[in-house]
Amino acid sequence: MNHLPFEEWLLNDMPVNPEQQRELESHLRNCSYCAALIETGKMLKVTRMASPAADFTTRFQARLAVRKVEERRRKTWGALLFALGGSVLLMWIAGPALLAFFDSPAAWISTGVGWLVFLGTTLFALLDAASVILNVIPSFLPPFAWMIVLSMFAGMGLLWSVSIWRFVRLPQGV
Repeated sequence: MNHLPFEEWLLNDMPVNPEQQRELESHLRNCSYCAALIETGKMLKVTRMASPAADFTTRFQARLAVRKVEERRRKTWGALLFALGGSVLLMWIAGPALLAFFDSPAAWISTGVGWLVFLGTTLFALLDAASVILNVIPSFLPPFAWMIVLSMFAGMGLLWSVSIWRFVRLPQGV
């Protein structure tokens, strides 16, 4: 059974026209849930609200301040334990390498030079491979395919720009 318009009329005390009133009365005769809802609404309207106990706000603010201090202390200890555990784990993993690194200056200098040579040769090999690929690919694809690929990239760029704009813009008005 669809309760949506009837619940909205009952819970928000919305004014209803005569046709809606007839629909509501017909629905209330058949639906015990909405009938109980209207009875609950009537009881809530006649019930007097209880006033808070004396100094309620003062006690609430004091409890809130204590909880904030406890939460801050708990977060601080958690961050310290996390940092300490991470440091211990890092030293356990990197410890042997660090001992070997500081053991002999000649070893780490030769390792550094070897790493720089490896990095340079890898970079040159990647540049050579990229130049070969860029020289070969244009002959494989016809100009129409290049237009499709460029249009696809342009469309993705437009979609990306619009999505960034949608996420960043501030809502205006009421």
